[in-house]
Amino acid sequence: MRRLHRSFVGAVLLCLLSGYAIADISAEQDADIQYLFEFVAASGCTFIRNGSDNHPEAAADHLRLKYRRGKRYVSSAEQFIDRLASESSWTGKKYTINCEGKVSESGVWLHQALAEHRKLQSQPAH
Repeated sequence: MRRLHRSFVGAVLLCLLSGYAIADISAEQDADIQYLFEFVAASGCTFIRNGSDNHPEAAADHLRLKYRRGKRYVSSAEQFIDRLASESSWTGKKYTINCEGKVSESGVWLHQALAEHRKLQSQPAH
């Protein structure tokens, strides 16, 4: 029992020290992440993951899966992008996006999309 307790405490400390503490995400941040899924799905852009082209809907589904599995490690949309949506957790390769022949890193592209979304959300309705 004592050994199990030490193992648990060690695992929690490791999470805290690694910067990936177990997080709780607010409804507002979760809504921003849900927006990103819809943005990817509707983008018409090719999502390149580990050298393979993925249709936008498949890319959004993959990001949803990563979020479901890794949600506890993010507390903001920015952390979602940086920790889950920018590179493969298996190979460490960066994800890229090809939009009309322009290739960019998915993290940069998603941060820009999030900034635009928030800018539009903060504007008063007319």
